Amino acid sequence: MQLKKICDIGVVKEMKLLSFAVPCYNSAAYMEKCVDSLLKGGEDVEIIIVDDGSVDETAAIADKYALDYPSVIKVIHKENGGHGSAVNIGIENAEGLYFKVVDSDDWVKEEAYKQILDTLKNLTGTETVLDMLVSNFVYEKTGENRHKVMRYKHALPIDKMFTWEDVKHFHKGQYILMHSVIFRTKLLRECGLKLPEHTFYVDNLYVFEPLPYVRNMYYLDVNFYRYYIGRADQSVNEEVMIGRIDQQIKVNKLMIDYMTENKNRITLVKKMYQYMTSYLDIVTTVSSVLLICSGTEENLTKKKELWSYLKKKDWMLYRKLRYGLLGNCMNLHGRVGRWVSVEGYKICRRFFHFN
Repeated sequence: MQLKKICDIGVVKEMKLLSFAVPCYNSAAYMEKCVDSLLKGGEDVEIIIVDDGSVDETAAIADKYALDYPSVIKVIHKENGGHGSAVNIGIENAEGLYFKVVDSDDWVKEEAYKQILDTLKNLTGTETVLDMLVSNFVYEKTGENRHKVMRYKHALPIDKMFTWEDVKHFHKGQYILMHSVIFRTKLLRECGLKLPEHTFYVDNLYVFEPLPYVRNMYYLDVNFYRYYIGRADQSVNEEVMIGRIDQQIKVNKLMIDYMTENKNRITLVKKMYQYMTSYLDIVTTVSSVLLICSGTEENLTKKKELWSYLKKKDWMLYRKLRYGLLGNCMNLHGRVGRWVSVEGYKICRRFFHFN
């Protein structure tokens, strides 16, 4: 099945099925494993390597790929703007019907990859337009033989098109991350998604802001994306996250802003509202526990300010989060209370399988 589009000069050319954006910043040591795995999609895919101002050999490696695979790979060199900036550039330049971000230290599994592409092909051109495809991802954690799989088979219907009305209950540790989602490219543009530059943790916004525009979904129960965890400088490392806590708070507040400013639209769809509220609950809990773990008075003040910010923005949403299980756990008083908060969070993390 071939997709066609008409260019400005009136020439009909084949349209790519799926565009991948691969944000790269000093990724020379590991990016080839990522790109090589994506190349197995052949001519159905477009791979956009975004060199985000790298100072190592990333640019040269990317340019070599573009020379070797000119019909599949395009390279964009830009000044450093951070992960969000690279994703924005990817969305702006994507020519595929669908769009996915793959970080340069991650990769995809070939067998599941084929199933993803076959599914997208089969759903393209049907009467119902697919907005979002969800698949599983696997934590590839250094030093662990058993790899945790994030799957959604108890929350989402399998192998069928569905809407928010068909979505079941997500448990607290189960939510859709950048690794598990493929969006319709035009939807990302129509919803006005623009991730902030020079900011980490913007992937939370990427999987949050488009949701009110998503009507039709499909869940494929395959372990497609391999999410590598193990580098000491990785953004999800706890010490690194505490050092960048202001960026975590920034993203958290932007999510609060979006939730409250689009309340009328979001609350129209009950199950979507419940899911987005739960996801905001998780992100606010992560912000809170990191601020507590840092142990500084400055960061404890920032925690109070974050909750006050939510309260001022939307008192009802604040009550929902503040007096829920996690909110209560994060707001115990005194030194002993803070110790209980951290230990309680660890228990919840083990019970609900938080990341």
